[in-house]
Amino acid sequence: MTLKKQKIEGQTLDKERALYGLKRTEVRDCVFAGPADGESALKECRDIAVRNCSFSLRYPLWHDIGFVLADSTMDEKTRAPIWYSEKGRIENTEITGVKCLRECRNITLTGVKAVSPEFGWKCRGLKITDSEIESEYFLMGSDKIRITGLKMKGKYSFQYCRNVSIADSEFDTKDAFWHTKNVTVKNSVIRGEYLGWYSDGLTLIGCTIVGTQPLCYCKNLTLVDCTMEETDLSFEYSDVKATVNGNIVSVKNPKSGEIVADSFGEILFTDDAVCECKAKVITKNA
Repeated sequence: MTLKKQKIEGQTLDKERALYGLKRTEVRDCVFAGPADGESALKECRDIAVRNCSFSLRYPLWHDIGFVLADSTMDEKTRAPIWYSEKGRIENTEITGVKCLRECRNITLTGVKAVSPEFGWKCRGLKITDSEIESEYFLMGSDKIRITGLKMKGKYSFQYCRNVSIADSEFDTKDAFWHTKNVTVKNSVIRGEYLGWYSDGLTLIGCTIVGTQPLCYCKNLTLVDCTMEETDLSFEYSDVKATVNGNIVSVKNPKSGEIVADSFGEILFTDDAVCECKAKVITKNA
């Protein structure tokens, strides 16, 4: 990003739309807080860099195109801080404002620490690297997502997401990847319950999966060299091709395909199944 020499530095700004429509400017060491309690401080800005600033007012970066937000903080009063914005970078920034990132495009996050319910809804083209995020309904309905080195904690993550690539990450989450399409996860740890139900094209490679009743009602499900821990009643009514290292506590009524593991606690094909279940369940070296 090429910026002119214009700079705003060391100010406290609290008025409504304090820097509305700013262009080609660096904003540094500023505080967005105060008795005027104004909203939308940096709305409709173009080609701006915001560095070492603190925010405590609502809706600061809406409809911005071409922005950098670096080494800054957004506290819990910074509600819905970044919506409808494009071509941005967020670096080494802490965010505790609810509903961060909504309907944004082509945003890169690096070194971000966020506690933000409803983070990243209906976004497209997000890249998240080396970050820590706690959120409910994380990235719901988002598309074209690339994630590396993320530690995520929360509930109901990635629901209705499409075209997602994840590597070297760790998730502590419930009901992850429900109704997703075309998601690949490599070399990651996924802890939670009811993983991946109703997904289509979910691929897990070299992952550790922990928790009850994973991977049911799936289409085009693939596991390659994964480990499953405490995973009872797995794969119910799923179309699956899986190779698993170690033991699977139980498999129940897999619809089609093949499941290969070192061992199984139980293999259940029950009379009350609602469809024909004919997947092969194979013990390695048996």
